[in-house]
Amino acid sequence: MNRTVLVVDDEPTISGALAARLRGEGFDVVEAADGPKAVQLCARVRPDVVVLDVMLPGFDGLEVCRRIQADRPVPVLMLTAKSDETDMLVGLGVGADDYLSKPFSMREVVARVHALIRRAERNVSNESPIITLGPIRIDHHARRVSGPGGEIHLTRTEFDILSYLSSRPGAAIARDTLLAELWGWEDSASSRTVDSHVKALRRKIGGEMIRTVHGVGYAMDVPR
Repeated sequence: MNRTVLVVDDEPTISGALAARLRGEGFDVVEAADGPKAVQLCARVRPDVVVLDVMLPGFDGLEVCRRIQADRPVPVLMLTAKSDETDMLVGLGVGADDYLSKPFSMREVVARVHALIRRAERNVSNESPIITLGPIRIDHHARRVSGPGGEIHLTRTEFDILSYLSSRPGAAIARDTLLAELWGWEDSASSRTVDSHVKALRRKIGGEMIRTVHGVGYAMDVPR
């Protein structure tokens, strides 16, 4: 059974080129050119991955991502002409799993889509179902995190990073390892993706929980 990709872009040239390349890779592809249509198609078709432009008519890609993630978790690759870190962090915060800045290569988009599908099929953690680290309680099976103020709402990628690090408390985990284990990537060309997600995660659980290991990656500190 072929995987389905929803391509959302209001530029026909880009949308058509993406759709043609993805179909050539064996995917079923549906297309939308505005925010409302994208949300409707996602609910009806239930794609395996959404390739989503940020700038759209109707409402933008950030609102599309927010609405479709509220309906069900689905891997989202955001396409943006913006390079500002704040815009990128907002996209990750509403549930995007990855992002590419325009101009991008079709080969890179295909590689990212394949990686997102592989990641969605994997069980990130087979460790203890519930881990408590200081004020944070992580339920791996329910994919829920709570703190002193109640439940902490994480995106899927934020949870996966927290789950992976917390299952190896104190261990320094390289960015390349996180990319390989959580994204399925074999190179470090997109290590900034990891940094961006960790930055967003720290804002939610507290910066002291995840320590930067300079020149390596990150470690989950065990509160004393």
